[in-house]
Amino acid sequence: MASSSGSVPAIEAVQVLVSSLADESALVRDASLSSLKEISPLNPLLVLDCCAAVSCGGRRKFGNLTGVFLVMANAVRVMDQKDTDPTDLSKLAKIATSEIITSKEFNADWQKAAASLLVSVGSKNPDLLMEEIFLHLSGSNPALPAMVQILADFASAEALQFSSRLKDVLLRVLPILGSVRDAHRPIFANAFKCWCQATWQHLGDFPSDHLFDSDVMSFMNSVFELLLRAWASSRDLRVRISSVEALGEMVGLITRSQLKAALPRLIPTILDLCKKDQEIAYVATSSLHHVLTAALLTESGPPLLDFEELEVVLVTLLPAASINSKDDRSNFSMGLKNYNEIQHCFLVVGSVYPEDLCTFILNKCKAKDQASIIGALSTIKHLLPRLLESWHSKRTSLIEIVKLLLFDEHGLGVQKALAELIVVMASHCYLSGQPAEMAVEFLIRHCAITDEEIDNSSSISNNFLQLGSSSQYKRLEVMLGPVSLEELRAVCEKGLLLLAITIPEMEHILWPFILKMIIPKKYTGAVATVCRCITELCRKRTPQACLLPSEFNSSNDLPSAEELFARLIVLLHDPLAREQLATQILTVLCYLGPLFPRNLVLFWQDEVPKLKAYISDPDDLRQDPSYQETWDDMVINFLSESLDVVQDRDWIVSLGDTFATQYSLYVDDDGHTALLHRCLGMLLQKLDDRMYVREKIDWMYKQANILVPTNRLGLAKGMGLVAASHLDTVLEKLKRILDSVGYTAFQRFLSFFSIKVKSEDADDTYAALALMYGYAARYAPTTVIEARINALVGSDMLASFLHVQHPNAKKAVITAIDLLGRSVIHAAEMGVSFPLKKRDILLAYVLTLMGRDETYDIADSSVELLYTQSLALSACTTLVSIEPRLPMETRNRVMKATLGFFALPNEPSNIVEPLINNLITLLCTILHTSGEDGRSRAEQLLHTLRQIDPYASSSIEHQRRRGCMAVLEMLTKFRALFSGVDRGLQRNFSSLPSAFVLPNRDSLFLGERIIAYLPRCADTSTEVRKISIQIVALFFTISLSLPRLKAPGKDIDLEASYAALTSLEDAISILRSDAAIDQSEVFHRVVSSVCILLTKDELTTLLHSCSNAVCDKIKQSADGAVHAVIEFISKRGNELNETDIARTTQSLLSAAISVTDKHSRQEVLNSISCLAENTDSNIVFDEVLTAAGKDIISKDVTRIRGGWAMQDAFCAFSQHAVLATQFLEYIISVINKTSVLKADVEKVETANEPSLGDNTLLQAAVLSLTSFLRGGGKVGKKAVEQNYSSVLSALVLKLGSLHGLSGLGQQEHLRTLLTAFQSFCECMGDLEMGKILSRDGEITDKDKWIDLVQEIACCTALKRPKEVSPTCIILSKALNKNQRFEREAAAAALSDFIRHCDTMLPLLEQMVEELCLHVSDESPTVRSLCLRGLVQIPESHMKRYISQVLGVIIALLEDPEESVQLTAVQCLLKVIDPSFKDAVDPIMINLSVRLRNLQVSMDSKMRSSAFAAYGALSPFGLGVQHQAFLEQVHATLPRLILHLHDDDISVRLACRNTFKQLAPVMEIDDGLSFLLNKQYFTSDRRSDYEDFIRDLARQLCQLLPSRVDSYLESTIQAFDAPWPVIKANAICFSSCMLALLLEQRSSAPYFSQVFTILVAKMCRSPDPIVRAASGSALGLLIKTTNPLKFHIPQLDRTDSSRSTPDPNTISKSSSQQENGSSSVPSEHVEVRDADSNDAV
Repeated sequence: MASSSGSVPAIEAVQVLVSSLADESALVRDASLSSLKEISPLNPLLVLDCCAAVSCGGRRKFGNLTGVFLVMANAVRVMDQKDTDPTDLSKLAKIATSEIITSKEFNADWQKAAASLLVSVGSKNPDLLMEEIFLHLSGSNPALPAMVQILADFASAEALQFSSRLKDVLLRVLPILGSVRDAHRPIFANAFKCWCQATWQHLGDFPSDHLFDSDVMSFMNSVFELLLRAWASSRDLRVRISSVEALGEMVGLITRSQLKAALPRLIPTILDLCKKDQEIAYVATSSLHHVLTAALLTESGPPLLDFEELEVVLVTLLPAASINSKDDRSNFSMGLKNYNEIQHCFLVVGSVYPEDLCTFILNKCKAKDQASIIGALSTIKHLLPRLLESWHSKRTSLIEIVKLLLFDEHGLGVQKALAELIVVMASHCYLSGQPAEMAVEFLIRHCAITDEEIDNSSSISNNFLQLGSSSQYKRLEVMLGPVSLEELRAVCEKGLLLLAITIPEMEHILWPFILKMIIPKKYTGAVATVCRCITELCRKRTPQACLLPSEFNSSNDLPSAEELFARLIVLLHDPLAREQLATQILTVLCYLGPLFPRNLVLFWQDEVPKLKAYISDPDDLRQDPSYQETWDDMVINFLSESLDVVQDRDWIVSLGDTFATQYSLYVDDDGHTALLHRCLGMLLQKLDDRMYVREKIDWMYKQANILVPTNRLGLAKGMGLVAASHLDTVLEKLKRILDSVGYTAFQRFLSFFSIKVKSEDADDTYAALALMYGYAARYAPTTVIEARINALVGSDMLASFLHVQHPNAKKAVITAIDLLGRSVIHAAEMGVSFPLKKRDILLAYVLTLMGRDETYDIADSSVELLYTQSLALSACTTLVSIEPRLPMETRNRVMKATLGFFALPNEPSNIVEPLINNLITLLCTILHTSGEDGRSRAEQLLHTLRQIDPYASSSIEHQRRRGCMAVLEMLTKFRALFSGVDRGLQRNFSSLPSAFVLPNRDSLFLGERIIAYLPRCADTSTEVRKISIQIVALFFTISLSLPRLKAPGKDIDLEASYAALTSLEDAISILRSDAAIDQSEVFHRVVSSVCILLTKDELTTLLHSCSNAVCDKIKQSADGAVHAVIEFISKRGNELNETDIARTTQSLLSAAISVTDKHSRQEVLNSISCLAENTDSNIVFDEVLTAAGKDIISKDVTRIRGGWAMQDAFCAFSQHAVLATQFLEYIISVINKTSVLKADVEKVETANEPSLGDNTLLQAAVLSLTSFLRGGGKVGKKAVEQNYSSVLSALVLKLGSLHGLSGLGQQEHLRTLLTAFQSFCECMGDLEMGKILSRDGEITDKDKWIDLVQEIACCTALKRPKEVSPTCIILSKALNKNQRFEREAAAAALSDFIRHCDTMLPLLEQMVEELCLHVSDESPTVRSLCLRGLVQIPESHMKRYISQVLGVIIALLEDPEESVQLTAVQCLLKVIDPSFKDAVDPIMINLSVRLRNLQVSMDSKMRSSAFAAYGALSPFGLGVQHQAFLEQVHATLPRLILHLHDDDISVRLACRNTFKQLAPVMEIDDGLSFLLNKQYFTSDRRSDYEDFIRDLARQLCQLLPSRVDSYLESTIQAFDAPWPVIKANAICFSSCMLALLLEQRSSAPYFSQVFTILVAKMCRSPDPIVRAASGSALGLLIKTTNPLKFHIPQLDRTDSSRSTPDPNTISKSSSQQENGSSSVPSEHVEVRDADSNDAV
């Protein structure tokens, strides 16, 4: 490094860095700021001098004074104290103050930075700062606020330095306080606060120091008075806040007398701010805390305030203590701080006046103000543990106040605060006796808040919120407060549990008092929590401590055991109630067992765990839609068994009375009332006192609300339970109810005009009556039921129920009729059989109530109606199954009304599915009861099946499934009817009655039925397929067991039939086992079996009826039907006569015309081809060809609806064994002879468009090939395999030519060819090739379709290696074609095929010769492809041809087309191998020079490939060319280092790999390996790259010092690289190397040159990254310079020799230095190798 500052313009560099602080780029500004901060510790005076120079013009001349002042502040802070010159510091202070005083405000960043500079100056020389500040402390100075703020900052930063100078500050500030404007007063007040805090800090560190003399005290008193009397009463809120905050800090520093005099004015001022928002209130309460502490907790005398004087403070603070900020999460922290400060204030007062404060707070609890009460309760809760001893005498008063509040009407906030206080009082033993019970009752009362009440309160709040500031809303807000009902309930529940669990003193209070809380209705919502408390208490109590049952019952105020049991049993109703109510009740019953009869305890020990297990998983319970009904039944059974265990009639009667009296607890709670009905009914069933039973059922009906379905159903079930023991008593009651309801039509009309009678009352009463009759019959004894039912039905009483209109009433009546029918069935099962009179009339009633008639529309079904219909179907099934048998007329009416349900939609599935099941059950029941002989039942079966056919063949899956399931169930029922009848009996005893006669086989119409269900065996639905196969098997199982009308002929082979039936049943077994089996195989087995099982007549009927099956709405099913017909014709066609064949052909032709699906039509055509196989095929072939030609010319064959019929015909003919090969050869010849254009595609602008006939011919040939390949089958595939190479070559070459057309916008021909190519792949099974075509087939980009051809060639070579040779021969000849695109296609294919010619040496020789011959083709694409092909030569043969390949690569590295050059580089990477050393050594230097020239290409792919190839040459650099190659490596190394952080990621990766490869060649691998293995070498972050550069430069300077100069020269040349990031990298690398060579003289010229260039870059570069890198580099270079060389003895802003030069002058001189800095040739220009004439 130079020894004089003249050779290295360090000052100018620092000046440029300082100037860059105003750069428009934040990146540059940050880099300059960072550099200057790094330089500052080395030479702070130099930095300060430069910063002072730029600041002379102020903000108008320099745009970023913020950065300048920050740098200067940093420089002053890092200065040694010995280097500080007061003169220099004074100048700096003046610079900062001169800028600050130019603005009247003090908010800008630059002003704060200037203030930080002044504070830094003050830290070095406080007196100097004071002098500078004091110069501007005058009332007329606009910068006065800024100066005061600086003093405040200085006090905060240097408290000890400032506190000793407080007197001087006050001496100068006090005179100007009177003239301070309101806008500036907050600054002064804040300054006083900071000064006081500094004083407190000083006194805390040095208590013995006496900072305050009489003058200071006088000053402080004056300031205090000014702030208190003038500023604290200002209209400006900010002034008042800041003044109060300052006063809070000053109260401890003024005299006691002055404080006492100031309190009357100070405290109201603070209290006024306490009423503001949270942030202001927090400042005020903090100051108030300081004031109260100074006034009350003083050691120098009595308190300065009496309690009476403090009352105004307490009155103000109490409401503030009630503020709840939980809903405002953003302000929660501030609210909590404010609350704590308020409580600190109360604690200070309570420490001095404890009893007075307690009395005051208790009095406030009696106020009407909700906020004051909440604040008082919260304060008591806070202070009670802290003032426990002081407040002990006030215990009675406190309890009385709490008792008063427990039952007063207050808002939710008061109630929540009171609940919290109760827990605190209980924990400190403040509660006992009656007050404690009242407190517990208060908690339980609020634990009983229900979810409905919470939802209602939320909706009310939302509705009133829209009223804004109306008085009504304000009243609601006061009532509800900020606390919600849910929050209040949670607090009370938690508090009650805490009393029971954690406070032992409350145990004797809670027990047994808490038992009284179970019975009252108002505490119902709290039962779960109460039960938890009882459980916890019972766990802790010893058996001796519990009350005995006798003692318990003797207590008048406690509920009896019967009351507890009745209450808890009914509350079990909801198993999913909140807080696990049911589980808690069951647990409590066990713990309270001693209160009940002895036997119950043992019984419950077994049964209660079962009940708990059922409700243990609520989520699982919700999955069962009938969980509520199941649970209620379990509860009733639990009660029934408990009553059986008791065996104490008096206790049961007492329990019944209790049940009756507890109806009032469940008013408007229909679920619990319904369960109570059933509980009372079960209890009455256990008694034999008829008068008692009559009284209770009257009471039960009186208490029931029959308007509600749930309540009504519970009443009916309860009555039914009673009827099990007291049937006549119940029936008498029902008769009385019915007699009292009988409104006439006129009375109903009058009810519309009466306010006392509702129109629906009669409906509800009839519904209740019907249900009660039904359940009475259901539960009644079977021995007495017949007469009652006959009387009920015979009286036509049920007819009056048909007038009900409401859906719930209809369901009730239907349920009643169903229960009547079930009672008859139950009686028959018990041995008491009797017919139901007027059964058909009851059916008519049900159908009427069901709401279905001829005008009914399925789409009108609602959920309620669906429920009604499902119940009606169940009732119909019940009635149909009862004697007498169903007449035909009634049967038809029922079926007509019900079959339409098959068309219902799927949703709601929970309703529809049971309804369909009920319908199927009804149909099976009708079949069972339809006749007495086999013939009539077979007719009924066929009649029903034909009506179900439309649903079984529907296009909607769920309709097909329902129809097939119904058919299967009916066939199963039909078979069961005759399975016990012996066929021999029918033959030998023909005189038996018709009831014993079997139906005959012909009556089943098997042909018609089988073809109807055969398509379903191939259905898309797995479930439908399984059901349909079972239907077919069941039909034949039934038919083989039935006789025929005529004697069986020779067409039935019983042995074969049974074998076929066995095969069919095996198929069913396979499907049921869920085995992985091909469904088509199963269907084939079914068809084969059916073919054997059908008779000739049945087969004929099947074929005549096959049209509908072939045209099935489900495609898969239609295909299955066609396959079945083909198999039937193939196997049994010889049995058909001419008439049958004609009719069958007509049926198939009709189907072919009707079918629009292409595949289905093809299958039909195949079936016709099967029939016409022996006809003259040539005629058919000629006609199809002629029709095809006409369609191509006249029609758009691709858009014919239903598909092109001729194409389907091509598919059929292509499968013919004789014509397939000839047809394929014909197509290929047409394709090869037809040209896309007569001229080359490249010259399409001048060539004539080909004739329409040529294009049509080519399109027809391609379409024909497509049809052949798609429809040829095995025969066509064999023909294609024999001509594989010709077909593939033709398609590949035509693909190239048609891609040329597609590039001109003609896509139609290309799409047609791609379709044919896809068909070729599918035909040959080349699925991978097909995927490639689907992915890239229509891409018009040249590179893409060339890759496509190569991938096709690769697939062909891998799957069909034998086809490589003939294909390559054809394509090699195609290289000589005139069309360029066909040549490119051939070259692309050959470039890939050559890889697979390792075993075909003659072919390989020929292909290498052809490719080398065509590397000079006029098409760049052909040249590149030929080179790619050459590098694909198999490795085993590459050594033989490597010299030729490398010669081609060297030649193409200088190709005029850059794409060819890139290909040459990439190919070089592929062939470079150490085994080819002999071939590479002679040309290695030539290659390296050419690759170096390509490394500066603007193409990122070219750069990355060139770098990668350069690294691949490294293994050859250790041979005879080592020294020459090493020189090339060192010449390339700087460029490689710079591109390690290239903009392109691929270049980065390539450079990293190359660096690792070249390290061994450089013979310093040990020094570099450590760096290359660190994480920052592979990181993409620039900071990591810069760290790597620094470490690498250090290694290079140490290991290769002789090379550093050349590295620097190359790096300096890279300053002019076209990429900004490379420029920045070069700057970084060069600066790092220079910084490490400071002691070497040889670095001096480079240092000066680089330094000058960096200065110019900072000034002139348009790229922010370059300017930022230059700034960082300048900082590094200056940092490494000896600071003494540039010492500036003093700062002088007027010294022109050190003033900042003009940037233009610096740019000009630097540019000249930069342009003439190096005499070496730039690496970014073309260089010629000395040993070669080629430019590299």
